[in-house]
Amino acid sequence: MLKRYIPANYLPYYHLMRVDRPIGTLLLLWPTYMALFLAAGGFPSWQNFAIFTLGVFLMRSAGCVINDYADRNVDGHVARTSQRPLASGIVKPGSALKLFAALIAMAFVVVLLTNPFTVLLSVGALLLASTYPFMKRYTHLPQVVLGAAFAWAVPMAFAAERNTIPPEAWLLYAIVVLWAVIYDTFYAMADYEDDLKIGVKSTAVLFGSMAPTIILGMQVAMIAMLLLLAHRFQLGVFFMAAIGITAGLFAYQQSLVRGDLPKPFEAFLNNHWIGLVLFVGIALTLLL
Repeated sequence: MLKRYIPANYLPYYHLMRVDRPIGTLLLLWPTYMALFLAAGGFPSWQNFAIFTLGVFLMRSAGCVINDYADRNVDGHVARTSQRPLASGIVKPGSALKLFAALIAMAFVVVLLTNPFTVLLSVGALLLASTYPFMKRYTHLPQVVLGAAFAWAVPMAFAAERNTIPPEAWLLYAIVVLWAVIYDTFYAMADYEDDLKIGVKSTAVLFGSMAPTIILGMQVAMIAMLLLLAHRFQLGVFFMAAIGITAGLFAYQQSLVRGDLPKPFEAFLNNHWIGLVLFVGIALTLLL
């Protein structure tokens, strides 16, 4: 593991960036790769592939840091997050802000290797990533803002590969936003009781006991949107098979959150496979 090579005094920052928990990076990486491959009509340029891979890691890490900064006085009251570096006091707020600034600066240097249009769009990525963590104080829909932030890699990928954003790219953007609301609602369901006590807002709190059913409706809508995406990009049998597998995975997630012992966090983690399956379906369709 990478952790064993990290000096002890840097380990809190390693945990603050969630390097030890790559699920968030993967959930951001798969739709980014989908967009790159669709924009290129095959394998994207190696330069853009490397730029966006590194950019995903840096922006997800920055997002985790600013999220924990925003929640530093809240996480201590939630069993699952009480030992996070900022909540436990191991990392000071000022140090976290410096790390956030450094990560954003590195991400900006990386995006400068693309074209001016992509650089301009990166401002939107920064604004979304910076504001999302604070939304749970003001709205029950912070998951929508998270989705908008995670999906912003889609127009950026098209801009980098084509220097333009075609209308069908926004369909993929909408799919990624909806998918993020689905899996982040599962994530929020795991903290439902604690969030109610401390007054944190989320779609899980908004939906209450109806959350599994509402999520099911969103999953059905996402399948329909994926079928439309297949039509718009003329994606063939491999992607159609990926949609079928996605429907099966959604059914499995529903089984996890229903019954006497719901497991919403497991349902959240399972979404990594959906991203992987959809990306592979696109890649195989375009490369074979």
